Amino acid sequence: MGGQRAGRGPWRRPRPEQWAWRGRGRVPAGLAVLVTCLLVCHGAVPDGLPGRPGSLLETFLPWLGLAVPVLAALALLRRSAVAALAALLPAAAWLGLFGGHLLPGEDRAPGLLAVQHNVSDENPDPEGTARALAATRADLLALEELTPAALPRYAAALAPQYPYHAVEGTVGLWSRHPLADVRPVDIRPAGVGEDWNRALRATARTPRGEVAVYVAHLPSLRLSPTHGFGSARRDESAVLLGAAIAAEPVDRLILLGDLNSTVDDRGLDPVTSRTDPPSRDFAFSWPASLPLARIDQVLTRSATVTRIRSLPATGSDHLPVAAHLTWPAPAPGR
Repeated sequence: MGGQRAGRGPWRRPRPEQWAWRGRGRVPAGLAVLVTCLLVCHGAVPDGLPGRPGSLLETFLPWLGLAVPVLAALALLRRSAVAALAALLPAAAWLGLFGGHLLPGEDRAPGLLAVQHNVSDENPDPEGTARALAATRADLLALEELTPAALPRYAAALAPQYPYHAVEGTVGLWSRHPLADVRPVDIRPAGVGEDWNRALRATARTPRGEVAVYVAHLPSLRLSPTHGFGSARRDESAVLLGAAIAAEPVDRLILLGDLNSTVDDRGLDPVTSRTDPPSRDFAFSWPASLPLARIDQVLTRSATVTRIRSLPATGSDHLPVAAHLTWPAPAPGR
């Protein structure tokens, strides 16, 4: 009579080397769906909870892509076809959001080159930092965290190439082109003293027409295990800066500054909603020792940032960023 031998029947288990469609890989598949949802629907993550999880997620959103090789490795380890297919979901979502950042920038010559740099109030070599920035031959240099002791050293080192400059509080603008209508911009959060001045506005008279230039340094964030992502003051300053940009009568506008977050962070919506879409480049600028995010921004209105890139380290804890900008020629009669 002999029955079927063990392992020979139609319901035998798949061998270890076989890939399975059912019964394995449910956890990595579920994680893949979760990561996909966070990438695609990050705006649905609430920000009103303690720690502001929505803003925290959006600040480091590109780094969710690191989950993709981990999920693929788990699918391979479990030999789960479902998990392997699920790992394609966050990969596709990440490429949809950030794939353009991997493409080379446009090669056309910029109408203007602008460099943004938080030089750090603890920079041990202001002259060296100034020389490195001047070597870029940028049209505009925006600096933050200028201390009273270091300011004369930056000014002296930059003067040969930048005959025009303006400083308000701890922020400054150096230009190859004449500056006019310089004034401070009040972005002080509630409860901050009147001596706190971290934004200015100037009109740069470039060969291709006038442009309003804003330099700003929004309040720093605080990350802690107990309070999470502390951005209330930063967000309050962003509202004030956004209102100033909205009221700016000059069509062409450039904002250079340490905004203390990425353009994906909803806390910067009052600013980013009033400027044109930023360049699709990573250009991580902070921290200089291991850059994880671009919190130093170059944003525009009625102009285009064709490329933005981070520059070599200076004596600061930020990397400088350089942006190539273009805009149409002024209309006749203007």
